[in-house]
Amino acid sequence: MSFDDIIDFHGTHSNKWDMMEQNTGVPSAEGLAMWVADMDFRPPEGMIRAVTDAAGRGLFTYFGDLGEYEASIVWWMKTRHSWDVAPAEIMTTHGIVNAVSMALEAYTRPGDGVILMTPVYHAFARVIRANDRRLVECPLSLKDGMYAMDFDTWEGMMTGDERMLILCSPHNPGGRVWTRDELRAVADFARRHDLILVSDEIHHDLVYPGRKHLPMPVAAPEVRDRTVVMSATSKTFNVAGMHCGNVIIHNPALRSAYQKRLSQLSISPNSMSLRMTPALYSPEGAAWVDALCVYLDNNHRIFVDGINAIPGLRAQPMQGTYLAWVDFAGTGMTREEFSARVAQGAKIAANSGPAFGAGGETFLRFNLGTSRALVEEAVARMRHAFRDLQ
Repeated sequence: MSFDDIIDFHGTHSNKWDMMEQNTGVPSAEGLAMWVADMDFRPPEGMIRAVTDAAGRGLFTYFGDLGEYEASIVWWMKTRHSWDVAPAEIMTTHGIVNAVSMALEAYTRPGDGVILMTPVYHAFARVIRANDRRLVECPLSLKDGMYAMDFDTWEGMMTGDERMLILCSPHNPGGRVWTRDELRAVADFARRHDLILVSDEIHHDLVYPGRKHLPMPVAAPEVRDRTVVMSATSKTFNVAGMHCGNVIIHNPALRSAYQKRLSQLSISPNSMSLRMTPALYSPEGAAWVDALCVYLDNNHRIFVDGINAIPGLRAQPMQGTYLAWVDFAGTGMTREEFSARVAQGAKIAANSGPAFGAGGETFLRFNLGTSRALVEEAVARMRHAFRDLQ
């Protein structure tokens, strides 16, 4: 399979493509779906073989013996991220948003403050509010056109009732791959304020050539006792619909509290997720990801260069992920005006910036996890939609 292949997802119950018009107003027949964080690529063939074999043999019963599944996670974290994980430290959830919600329930109480560095993945704020916790939005600053952490400002925002900090690493929607120094600064901040540090690392494999993702326990081992790491195969391999996430906790007390919440809800993953993970976390999967990251890097360069050639538009440089973050502030248009040009003029479905919290008001997020031809088409449509500015 080539990443250049254009796969028709229409009529497949794809949320990204089949629900585009209903949710964004962009007509399905003509629109480009660049909103939901699915890629338009087939996953590695080894995973498809594993699931097809299980289906062909009628294997839909309860799954037992997680040894191979857990061993594949241990192998992946060690070989790809230089992180030593023990099988007993791994707990499996029904995806990462579900995992964050359970962390809120396990480690905080209603009314407690939970910190987000905004703008950031929109589902975090949603589950914080849904669990009756107080959302604390700590704004990221801009440095050389990219997001940076602003601890001096954040220190003055603390009231003492904050109990948790949720870090997005790599950052969605800014495409930042945080450095060791930045991660250590986050760790110091968490220690100073006695915070549980939840590190969402779902995009950890999607970093561009020359960049390196560091798991929080590797970057700052001194905070392993207060760190909860969340990862998944979902974004890496485009299998989010399988709903399988991993929560890795080194501290036995924190792990016990999380396991208790899992037990209370009686959550267990589906058997296909457990069968597919060893096929993905494998040498074949690693080669697929390496090729994918090169492809995404080239997509990002084409998109960023094309968007930045339009006066008034500014796409942030990306170091990882497939989610581009574009600022329309320079156009002088209202959010309604530039959003309409994108949706109705360019017929591109993108994510609205305000959904990502404070700092996202003048932005839209675009999904570049698609064929090169569609990325080039998106740039051409954007140039046409904003042609009066050029």
